[in-house]
Amino acid sequence: MFTLVIGGSASGKSEYAEQQVMALPGRRWYLATMEPWDDECVARIAKHQAARAQREFTTVECYRNLPALILPPGGNVLLECLSNLTANERYGPEAGGVARGLAGIEHLLKTCAHLTVVTNEVFSGGAAYAGDTLAYLKDLAWLNRVLARKADRVVELVCGLPNVLKEAP
Repeated sequence: MFTLVIGGSASGKSEYAEQQVMALPGRRWYLATMEPWDDECVARIAKHQAARAQREFTTVECYRNLPALILPPGGNVLLECLSNLTANERYGPEAGGVARGLAGIEHLLKTCAHLTVVTNEVFSGGAAYAGDTLAYLKDLAWLNRVLARKADRVVELVCGLPNVLKEAP
Protein backbone atom coordinates (compact mmCIF):
# COMPACT_ATOMS: atom_id res chain seq x y z
CA MET A 1 0.00 0.00 0.00
CA PHE A 2 1.14 3.53 -0.77
CA THR A 3 0.03 6.66 1.07
CA LEU A 4 0.92 10.21 0.06
CA VAL A 5 0.53 12.85 2.79
CA ILE A 6 0.59 16.42 1.56
CA GLY A 7 0.23 19.75 3.30
CA GLY A 8 1.65 23.20 3.84
CA SER A 9 4.32 24.15 6.31
CA ALA A 10 3.41 23.24 9.92
CA SER A 11 0.12 21.69 8.76
CA GLY A 12 0.56 18.57 10.89
CA LYS A 13 1.41 16.29 7.98
CA SER A 14 4.51 14.76 9.58
CA GLU A 15 2.81 13.96 12.88
CA TYR A 16 -0.18 12.50 11.02
CA ALA A 17 2.07 10.33 8.84
CA GLU A 18 4.02 9.04 11.84
CA GLN A 19 0.82 8.13 13.69
CA GLN A 20 -0.50 6.27 10.65
CA VAL A 21 2.71 4.27 10.22
CA MET A 22 2.92 3.54 13.96
CA ALA A 23 -0.52 1.89 13.74
CA LEU A 24 0.76 -0.63 11.16
CA PRO A 25 2.02 -4.04 12.25
CA GLY A 26 5.62 -4.93 11.55
CA ARG A 27 8.95 -3.18 11.37
CA ARG A 28 9.03 0.58 10.79
CA TRP A 29 11.68 2.46 8.86
CA TYR A 30 12.00 6.25 8.91
CA LEU A 31 13.87 7.59 5.87
CA ALA A 32 15.12 11.03 6.84
CA THR A 33 16.07 13.23 3.89
CA MET A 34 17.06 16.54 5.52
CA GLU A 35 20.75 17.11 4.98
CA PRO A 36 22.59 18.90 7.79
CA TRP A 37 23.73 21.84 5.66
CA ASP A 38 23.90 24.40 8.48
CA ASP A 39 23.22 24.94 12.18
CA GLU A 40 19.50 25.46 11.57
CA CYS A 41 19.23 22.09 9.77
CA VAL A 42 21.27 20.37 12.49
CA ALA A 43 18.91 21.78 15.14
CA ARG A 44 15.79 20.68 13.20
CA ILE A 45 17.23 17.19 12.69
CA ALA A 46 18.00 16.88 16.42
CA LYS A 47 14.46 18.03 17.27
CA HIS A 48 12.94 15.45 14.91
CA GLN A 49 15.20 12.65 16.20
CA ALA A 50 14.23 13.42 19.80
CA ALA A 51 10.53 13.49 18.90
CA ARG A 52 10.59 10.02 17.35
CA ALA A 53 13.04 8.40 19.78
CA GLN A 54 10.23 6.52 21.56
CA ARG A 55 8.25 5.65 18.44
CA GLU A 56 10.07 2.44 17.49
CA PHE A 57 11.27 3.57 14.09
CA THR A 58 14.63 2.53 12.69
CA THR A 59 15.97 5.76 11.23
CA VAL A 60 17.99 5.76 8.02
CA GLU A 61 19.52 9.02 6.82
CA CYS A 62 19.15 8.98 3.04
CA TYR A 63 19.62 12.33 1.34
CA ARG A 64 19.59 11.14 -2.28
CA ASN A 65 19.90 8.08 -4.53
CA LEU A 66 17.02 6.06 -3.06
CA PRO A 67 17.31 3.45 -5.83
CA ALA A 68 20.56 2.27 -4.20
CA LEU A 69 19.02 1.93 -0.72
CA ILE A 70 18.67 -1.65 0.51
CA LEU A 71 16.07 -2.30 3.23
CA PRO A 72 14.79 -5.66 4.42
CA PRO A 73 11.61 -6.50 2.48
CA GLY A 74 8.15 -6.21 3.95
CA GLY A 75 8.60 -3.30 6.35
CA ASN A 76 6.64 -0.10 6.71
CA VAL A 77 8.54 2.89 5.37
CA LEU A 78 7.96 6.56 6.13
CA LEU A 79 9.85 8.89 3.81
CA GLU A 80 10.18 12.34 5.37
CA CYS A 81 10.13 14.25 3.11
CA LEU A 82 9.87 14.35 -0.67
CA SER A 83 10.50 18.11 -0.68
CA ASN A 84 13.97 17.68 0.81
CA LEU A 85 14.72 14.67 -1.38
CA THR A 86 13.75 16.63 -4.49
CA ALA A 87 16.00 19.55 -3.50
CA ASN A 88 18.86 17.18 -2.68
CA GLU A 89 18.51 15.40 -6.02
CA ARG A 90 18.35 18.73 -7.84
CA TYR A 91 21.15 20.66 -6.12
CA GLY A 92 23.33 18.28 -4.09
CA PRO A 93 26.62 16.69 -5.04
CA GLU A 94 26.11 13.75 -7.40
CA ALA A 95 22.52 14.87 -7.84
CA GLY A 96 20.28 12.67 -9.97
CA GLY A 97 17.40 15.03 -10.65
CA VAL A 98 13.67 14.46 -10.45
CA ALA A 99 13.91 11.19 -12.40
CA ARG A 100 16.11 9.58 -9.75
CA GLY A 101 13.74 10.80 -7.03
CA LEU A 102 10.84 9.06 -8.77
CA ALA A 103 12.94 5.94 -9.39
CA GLY A 104 13.70 5.85 -5.67
CA ILE A 105 10.02 5.90 -4.74
CA GLU A 106 9.30 3.13 -7.26
CA HIS A 107 12.18 1.10 -5.79
CA LEU A 108 10.70 1.45 -2.28
CA LEU A 109 7.25 0.44 -3.52
CA LYS A 110 8.71 -2.86 -4.74
CA THR A 111 10.34 -3.73 -1.41
CA CYS A 112 8.13 -2.52 1.42
CA ALA A 113 4.70 -3.57 2.66
CA HIS A 114 3.54 0.00 3.10
CA LEU A 115 5.14 3.24 1.94
CA THR A 116 4.10 6.62 3.33
CA VAL A 117 5.59 9.69 1.67
CA VAL A 118 5.31 13.15 3.21
CA THR A 119 5.46 16.10 0.82
CA ASN A 120 4.80 19.81 0.75
CA GLU A 121 1.95 21.47 -1.07
CA VAL A 122 3.41 24.04 -3.44
CA PHE A 123 2.30 27.16 -5.31
CA SER A 124 -0.13 28.53 -2.73
CA GLY A 125 2.38 30.72 -0.94
CA GLY A 126 3.38 33.31 -3.51
CA ALA A 127 3.98 34.14 -7.11
CA ALA A 128 7.51 35.53 -7.45
CA TYR A 129 10.40 33.19 -6.74
CA ALA A 130 14.09 34.04 -6.87
CA GLY A 131 16.72 32.17 -8.83
CA ASP A 132 16.07 28.52 -9.60
CA THR A 133 13.29 28.17 -7.01
CA LEU A 134 10.52 28.10 -9.60
CA ALA A 135 12.15 25.17 -11.43
CA TYR A 136 12.50 23.28 -8.12
CA LEU A 137 8.83 23.94 -7.27
CA LYS A 138 7.76 22.71 -10.70
CA ASP A 139 9.77 19.51 -10.16
CA LEU A 140 8.13 18.95 -6.78
CA ALA A 141 4.66 19.71 -8.15
CA TRP A 142 5.22 17.22 -10.99
CA LEU A 143 6.36 14.53 -8.52
CA ASN A 144 3.35 15.24 -6.29
CA ARG A 145 0.99 14.75 -9.24
CA VAL A 146 2.69 11.56 -10.43
CA LEU A 147 2.77 10.08 -6.94
CA ALA A 148 -0.84 11.07 -6.20
CA ARG A 149 -1.91 9.07 -9.26
CA LYS A 150 0.14 6.05 -8.09
CA ALA A 151 -0.92 6.25 -4.44
CA ASP A 152 -3.64 4.10 -2.93
CA ARG A 153 -4.39 6.87 -0.46
CA VAL A 154 -3.79 10.63 -0.62
CA VAL A 155 -4.36 12.74 2.48
CA GLU A 156 -4.04 16.53 2.67
CA LEU A 157 -3.46 18.08 6.08
CA VAL A 158 -4.87 21.53 6.72
CA CYS A 159 -4.55 23.05 10.21
CA GLY A 160 -3.85 19.59 11.59
CA LEU A 161 -7.02 18.14 10.09
CA PRO A 162 -6.77 15.27 7.58
CA ASN A 163 -8.75 15.56 4.38
CA VAL A 164 -8.74 12.26 2.46
CA LEU A 165 -8.52 13.14 -1.24
CA LYS A 166 -8.17 9.60 -2.54
CA GLU A 167 -8.90 6.21 -1.01
CA ALA A 168 -8.46 2.92 -2.83
CA PRO A 169 -11.38 0.53 -2.39
